[in-house]
Amino acid sequence: MSPRIGVLALQGAIAEHVRALQAVGAEVSTVRRPAELAGLDGLVVPGGESTTMARLAAPAGLLPQIRAAHDDGMALFGTCAGMILMADDVSDAAALEGFERIGGLDIVARRNGYGSQLDSFTADLDVVGLDSPLPAVFIRAPVVESTGAEVEVLASAAERPVAVRQGRMMASSFHPELTEDHRLHALFVQLAGA
Repeated sequence: MSPRIGVLALQGAIAEHVRALQAVGAEVSTVRRPAELAGLDGLVVPGGESTTMARLAAPAGLLPQIRAAHDDGMALFGTCAGMILMADDVSDAAALEGFERIGGLDIVARRNGYGSQLDSFTADLDVVGLDSPLPAVFIRAPVVESTGAEVEVLASAAERPVAVRQGRMMASSFHPELTEDHRLHALFVQLAGA
């Protein structure tokens, strides 16, 4: 049976994540309300704008419900803004003040750490568990300033972690859904199905 994976559908590259997950054999649904988390093996928290996502999620209490579902065993994969929402600490969190985040990932992230939209770039990354480099698209990407002892660094760029895993959580600074290489999604589906 295929793992059931949701994609948080508040903002960001939702359709691209859905396509990538379907391409690697997951059964996929979109999530806008807490009730839609029921029965999921995993959830992708996509990129977008972290403050906008936190604001859109707030009325339904969606982000604390995602954390509760994770605590009950659901795997999580945050990309770009999703990484920020999953980080235990955000060094420039003023814009997120007063809004709940998911938390649980023992990293310190800094929003737009690589600069503005104009500073976007692509890189081929060596990723733990993959046998050849993964193309990665960085758009206003967060920087991982530090990681806790339980966090495994899966990939680095310019000597900084850009993909990490901790237990049933994965996160990337980049947008794996924006390329035709779906191996990072496949790693997540494997994690969610385990």
